[in-house]
Amino acid sequence: MYYPGTHLIASIQSENISALAASASFKQLVDDVIKQHSLQKLGEVYHDFSPAGFTGVICLSESHISIHTWPEYGKVNLDIYLSNYQKNNEGAVHGIYQSFLSFFDGVALDMQTLKR
Repeated sequence: MYYPGTHLIASIQSENISALAASASFKQLVDDVIKQHSLQKLGEVYHDFSPAGFTGVICLSESHISIHTWPEYGKVNLDIYLSNYQKNNEGAVHGIYQSFLSFFDGVALDMQTLKR
């Protein structure tokens, strides 16, 4: 039986420029939350821009996480989608989002949740 997954899309404002500047620390956080929520990473691509900022896409067996940062504007765009094929991941989506908000010391500018 198919149960809709949870797709969270958000924009965050952050003054933590060092967290927005490079992907290394964020990449470690993603690995930690994937383990914490018993998800399975299939692959990942990160790119650090010059002079600062990064983008990343993490492919999961449950779906994906993607991010793009703009340190010059103090902005982060996030996309977290987890299906519910083998287990209900709605709580994991919101837990991951809260971890990301904390990591960036951020404030949500906009957040939408879709069931699909």
